[in-house]
Amino acid sequence: MTPPLGWLQLRHRPLRLAVALLGIGFAVLLIMMQLGFRSALFDSAVRYHERLNYDIALFSPDSVFIVRPEAFSIRRLYDTLADPDVASVAPVYIFPAVWKNPWTNQRRTILMLGFHPSDKILDAPGFDAHRYLLRNQDTVLFDARARPEFGPVAKVLGDGGLLFTEVNNRNVRVGGLFEMGTSFGIDGSLLTSDDNWLRLFPDRNRNDIQLGLVTLKRGANADAVRDRLRAALPEDVLVLTKADFIAREKDYWNRATPIGYVFAFGAIMGLVVGAIIVYQILFADVSEHLHEYATLRAMGYGNGFVSGIVLQQAAILGVLGFLPGLALAHFLYGRAAAATSLPLEVTGERVVLVFALTLGMCALSALLAVRKVRRLDPAEVF
Repeated sequence: MTPPLGWLQLRHRPLRLAVALLGIGFAVLLIMMQLGFRSALFDSAVRYHERLNYDIALFSPDSVFIVRPEAFSIRRLYDTLADPDVASVAPVYIFPAVWKNPWTNQRRTILMLGFHPSDKILDAPGFDAHRYLLRNQDTVLFDARARPEFGPVAKVLGDGGLLFTEVNNRNVRVGGLFEMGTSFGIDGSLLTSDDNWLRLFPDRNRNDIQLGLVTLKRGANADAVRDRLRAALPEDVLVLTKADFIAREKDYWNRATPIGYVFAFGAIMGLVVGAIIVYQILFADVSEHLHEYATLRAMGYGNGFVSGIVLQQAAILGVLGFLPGLALAHFLYGRAAAATSLPLEVTGERVVLVFALTLGMCALSALLAVRKVRRLDPAEVF
């Protein structure tokens, strides 16, 4: 079979072709990384929202996001028991604490959650196996996927060693591990009992909680119960389904912080850079082969055929440039995930989206470059 005319023209200038593919690959890499980090931002920000066991959450309307929550009265949580579809409730105390690295003596902020050890509030590896230890005074569970700046805690405990340190200047024992992971706002986490949490935060009131978890009876409609509770409870507490709670947190990171905007802007800049590179390559190719295009026009070929050659070149560049960019992005995703513990992975939806954006970027550049051909008058050229 005869190779496509567009490919023959691209292959005629191998150095120009290589430059074009590098430029498109770089644009694909930039878009993939920006979209990947943006997705990791949202996915990591709602780790607790997704893994906590609840159907409805009570949260203070003054709370910005889960790392810096405001307190509300525990009575609001117990008031929900008046609804016939509510099966059980679990109060949760949340606030950042100060962790002392026992190896370097450096202090670092860490998120601490307190709850009653009999409440199975979390669906995370290691939680069920070790939560009974929290009945002991001054005992905590450490997130095995926390940042390494907290020290080799997971290794020591994994080897069967004992570990003691300070949290909020109080001596504690790290009794076990669970797995949660980090986010842009959380470098690590500790779990402990409600009694231990209040010992570590002596200025806090037991009747003031930061999060209330409500579990419904089997078959209950969460949206309907949420609406009833909103009507029954005062406005000093938010009543949210799991979907509502997750959406609220994501909305904060997307709207109230510049991080989501920065990553989205970076992806747009990748598209712009790629489009400029493709346009320059195609425009140079069109200018170089202007006499050939004029000959085709003089032979009777219409604008559609001539423009199709340039669009064909754009499609070939888009496909060939996308593949190395995707491969490099997959490699960097793995390295970044290992270094940051963020949920970075190449998803099928993202691959399809970036591939479509790449083809669209190349097609737009081709349409801009082909304008010179469409206005071409063979008589003027010859």
